[in-house]
Amino acid sequence: MAFSFFMRREKKAIQKKEEKKEKEVEEIQAEAGSKKPFYAFIDASNLFWGGRESMGFKIDYKKLLDLLKNKFNVDKTFYYGGIRTFDFEYSYLDNKSLDLAGLEEYLKQKSETAEEKDKLSIEKSLNKVNFYRLLEGYGYTMKIKPAKVYYDEDDENQEKPLLKANCDVDMTFDIMRLMQQYRGVAVLTGDGDFAAVLSYLKSHDREVVIVSRWDRTAKEIRQIAGDNFYDFEKFRGEIKLRY
Repeated sequence: MAFSFFMRREKKAIQKKEEKKEKEVEEIQAEAGSKKPFYAFIDASNLFWGGRESMGFKIDYKKLLDLLKNKFNVDKTFYYGGIRTFDFEYSYLDNKSLDLAGLEEYLKQKSETAEEKDKLSIEKSLNKVNFYRLLEGYGYTMKIKPAKVYYDEDDENQEKPLLKANCDVDMTFDIMRLMQQYRGVAVLTGDGDFAAVLSYLKSHDREVVIVSRWDRTAKEIRQIAGDNFYDFEKFRGEIKLRY
């Protein structure tokens, strides 16, 4: 009888120790989770399509980065975009952003020997390279890939190139691939194709903030964000480029 009582007491003591240890582990994990960084992912083709004509104002990207840091405590910002590279060497297997410095040198050399009809297109790519390198200098993590070129006819039946980079796939991949690194994300897009991955993040206790234009944001994206949806237009005064 006494032995049985002693065993029960010992068992309870062991259970309490295990419960205490489990609680300590949970507290450590919670603290570690709270110390994880907050990431931002920018779907440039969706959010900024059309530039000033679409947005209604020109963006100061240094101020935008500061806004993400100060308003949402973002530690790292990924910027996804495409560019026409005119056969510049690039390996999709490496899953790396384009070498912008190398592309710039390549395009300059290409322009010197190009036919007059191609010089304007090369110049456009050079301008975009300069823009991307400027963002890189501000502190954005650039995720730039070659844009595929398709051709259509304009109103005068002249052939014109159309560029498509499909960066949403790369952005989705990175959001999932890096998930264990961050506690939450600020995603700058209104594309409904991101609904599945954003819903998945929320179901795994990741905070999801959406910054986009109301009129260019899919209803399902706004529903997922809930109170964490921010209309890009409200930040106009803070991020507008002033000459």
